[in-house]
Amino acid sequence: MRPAAYARTRNHLHGAVTRLSPYLTHGLLSLREVVTHLRRAHGLGLDHKLVQELGWRAWWHHAWRHRGEAIFASLHAGPMPEHAYARDLPLDVRQGRTGVPVVDESVRALYASGYLHNHARMWLASYLVHVRHVHWRTGADWMHAHLLDGDLASNHLSWQWIAGTGSHQPYLFNADNVARYAPESWHSFGTAVDASYEAIGARAAGARLPSGERAAWRAAQRERDGSDAARATTPSLWAAGEVDIEEPALSHHRPGPALPAPDAQAFAGREVWLVHPWSLDGPPRDLPAGTLVAGLWLEDHHARWPWSRLRWDFGGARLDALTLAQWWGTAAQWRQALVGAAAVRGWSEPHLGALGQELGLAARPPAFAEPAGPCRSFSQFWRALAYAD
Repeated sequence: MRPAAYARTRNHLHGAVTRLSPYLTHGLLSLREVVTHLRRAHGLGLDHKLVQELGWRAWWHHAWRHRGEAIFASLHAGPMPEHAYARDLPLDVRQGRTGVPVVDESVRALYASGYLHNHARMWLASYLVHVRHVHWRTGADWMHAHLLDGDLASNHLSWQWIAGTGSHQPYLFNADNVARYAPESWHSFGTAVDASYEAIGARAAGARLPSGERAAWRAAQRERDGSDAARATTPSLWAAGEVDIEEPALSHHRPGPALPAPDAQAFAGREVWLVHPWSLDGPPRDLPAGTLVAGLWLEDHHARWPWSRLRWDFGGARLDALTLAQWWGTAAQWRQALVGAAAVRGWSEPHLGALGQELGLAARPPAFAEPAGPCRSFSQFWRALAYAD
């Protein structure tokens, strides 16, 4: 990690970002490990931009713990009434054929790698909610399924922040903002996002734009900058049909042979360490001899939240390497099957729902000493925060 370079270039698509998010989401690294390393190896305080960005992950989970299922509905009103937003993702967005390069390039990158730079996520979300008037929850569910780092709190609350249902105002962008931070193939002059922030804000609130507004805005920009070439319309390969983009299939089950349901006989009288897709760092080295390291797949979660093949492979390959046996079952099946175990240990995690607490799994040591009560904003949360000892 290069903290100074991160702070200076993080908003650029080719900036010095860490790309640690999939490893944090799936537990190969803990937030505490990363923050402790930055604190000890680089001497970073809470005021450093990299530490603050990691603090956002802690904040999203703080909000999830206190709000629970409420994070999956709008926390307050956005720019338009709820009924004014579409609940289906437009086909041209799914296929990366909107003709807006910043959108189509984002979709292509998401499908190909399961990863998107944070700025690209913000642009894509803002376009969907404020230009196409798609409900934030529709976009959040779709993106979560394809992201290797798809964390329910970070993803869905970030979408609410963009939408203006979890923040004081919506996040807006335009073609000039894209040109500042993205490579040329992403530039989107001459498209629906090539307008003033005032016009885009009016569109976000549901206003109809006057005809010719975009042309008038661009003409004023050309006059200001004295350059037609820099403001030329950007062609889109995807809209022209030169590149096919097919959305990867989503599945509620891990691809491959079916896994057995949890079996009480397999656990009876045994010490058990549970490994699940959010604890892929593996079991501790000091486990008692004969401990059964068991792979846990929670059917309840995956019935609700499908994954792409890339994501199944990312988590599944690591889980295969850590365990000799895996089971696929509901929370009720897991509770019943583990009743006869001598001891059940592992890491609890919010994506397990209530099961982690019901089984007595341990919470990971926190990176920050968080406030005891709920905070209403990140700024309030951050002011009350301190490093955990």
